[in-house]
Amino acid sequence: MKKVLFSLLLVAGVFAAGKKAKAQSASPVIKIGIFDIDRMVQAMPGYGKVDTAVALYERDSLAAEYEFYNSEYHRLDSTFKADSAKGKPKSVLDAIGQQRQQVGLNIVYWQQIAQNKSQNKRAQLAQPLYETVANAYKKILEAKKITLVLKPEAIEMGSSPAVIEDLFVLVAKELKIPLGQGQGAAAGAADDDETKQAPATTKPQTGTKPKPKQ
Repeated sequence: MKKVLFSLLLVAGVFAAGKKAKAQSASPVIKIGIFDIDRMVQAMPGYGKVDTAVALYERDSLAAEYEFYNSEYHRLDSTFKADSAKGKPKSVLDAIGQQRQQVGLNIVYWQQIAQNKSQNKRAQLAQPLYETVANAYKKILEAKKITLVLKPEAIEMGSSPAVIEDLFVLVAKELKIPLGQGQGAAAGAADDDETKQAPATTKPQTGTKPKPKQ
């Protein structure tokens, strides 16, 4: 009786193992791709014009805006002091004081304000390039049946190139543009490692940022 029970258990175990192996073999294969749409857009031939336009915007428009805030703050400050000396009503002084405070805050936080405006301008100018890259990227994803996409910095040493598709090369071919040295997936990961090791740098400010007088 024990032998019969053991045989039944053995058969059941073999059947379960075979069923599990069959299920695993039927599971869809995960195909991994490496890509970063920002890096690909920056490799586009027309991106140099975006850089130039943004630099002109920062130099002309943002610099002029900062100078306006500076002169406006000093004008309001002088007006407030003059009206205070003349004994103007509190309501008038409060209104001027609020305007002066708002302009002063724009000066204090100008670096952040200018950076946001610059980024918005860049996004606006680069939008057609993003659309072009995105269309090519979608075609490659469908053609290669990619199920998971990672950024280059996600690559670890020892990753097998047989299971990781460099989508930078494929998208560049789809767009018919040359992919320069240092613009592929592996190069992107190396760049990221160097960025982590290098000391942090800050972007130059647009204009100086004096602290408003109280």
